[in-house]
Amino acid sequence: MTGAGLHEKRYEPDAPAPLKDIRVLDLSRLVAGNVVTHVLADFGADVIKVENPRGGDDLRNWRVEDIATHWKVYARNKRSLALDYRDAAGLALLLRLAAIADVLVENFIPGKLDRMGLGPDVLFAANPRLIVVRISGWGQTGPFAGKPGFGSLVEAMSGFATMNGFPDRPPVLPPLALADMITGLYGATAIMIALRHVEVAGGAGQVIDLSLFESMLSVLGPQAANYALTGKVPARHGSRSGTTAPRNVYCCADGKYVALSASMQVMAERLFRAIGRPDLITDPRFATNSARVANNDILDPIVAAFMAAHTQAEALAVFEQAGVTVGPVCDPADLMDSPFIREREALISLPDADMGRLPMHNIPARLSATPGAMARPAPALGADTAAILRLIDVEPGTIETLQARGVLKATAPDQP
Repeated sequence: MTGAGLHEKRYEPDAPAPLKDIRVLDLSRLVAGNVVTHVLADFGADVIKVENPRGGDDLRNWRVEDIATHWKVYARNKRSLALDYRDAAGLALLLRLAAIADVLVENFIPGKLDRMGLGPDVLFAANPRLIVVRISGWGQTGPFAGKPGFGSLVEAMSGFATMNGFPDRPPVLPPLALADMITGLYGATAIMIALRHVEVAGGAGQVIDLSLFESMLSVLGPQAANYALTGKVPARHGSRSGTTAPRNVYCCADGKYVALSASMQVMAERLFRAIGRPDLITDPRFATNSARVANNDILDPIVAAFMAAHTQAEALAVFEQAGVTVGPVCDPADLMDSPFIREREALISLPDADMGRLPMHNIPARLSATPGAMARPAPALGADTAAILRLIDVEPGTIETLQARGVLKATAPDQP
């Protein structure tokens, strides 16, 4: 339940960090901005989460059995500064921090940060080399600029939902913050490009206009081109594919599922031999990928019948022997018990004040010379306020005064 059997790691605050000289002010809330800075923090960037002293990042409120698991995962390796920059004194402190930062990330509705006195003109006046990442639902310009843009709306309006699900059922939104996750990965990439411009080309800072909508749109494939070519809106295919066949999720005799993708000609031929139907290789209905797609309603039941006659383990053994690309459909229990997961260390277990051991994903990109590291757990709200303000020489007495006014929250690191 808590990751028994996973590789146990400890936090290494002194681990080598390739981005250790990069300081990031993260003013964002919820998922997209946290994913942007999560990627940078894993490689040693000093990510300072600037949070409202009264409650902090809304991601802290996404709880399972009253444990903020989303926060624990996506705020790892970060520090927390609890600062109300709507207050004039708080705003002045934030601008002083911006002057010594490399990156600032925000996800307010376009125009709101400007009205608060933190527009790009003000930020660049404080620090001409600053990279300002502005995350929004629809972009900083255009008719939707002022419209709130949660990921669910983006996933619907980008065309994703209409592609997802089964043809006889309504469109399906993803069960996770997919648009935010994709946007976060784009954002981290864009920041590294902008940092190279500053550091290598000697350039000035710049604004990165990053929208959830355009990020989501970019991963949907050539849908616009296909529509321009055919004039047709594609139907939903469930777990099938509209471009290759056979490809589906199949139920086995024991009620477990396998996923199959025979998207190459050689793979389809191996599949037909493995299920005892080599005749299908030369059958005109299934001899080419285009023919298989056109006749998928005939082909898919043939494959499904083979699966239904075998347990998951039996089917996997047959296809592994034949070199067919097939795998089990796994749930979290399967993953926690998987030798592959354990040996690859795709999931790891780290010390946690609430759970004892906290399982979470490892750093996906394994760099041989400059790897990332687990330096510190997700911070309590305001755990690093005093240490961060020392960077700009704020006196302890000032911290105490501002905390009494509610402008700051300076929590000891071991407090919740």
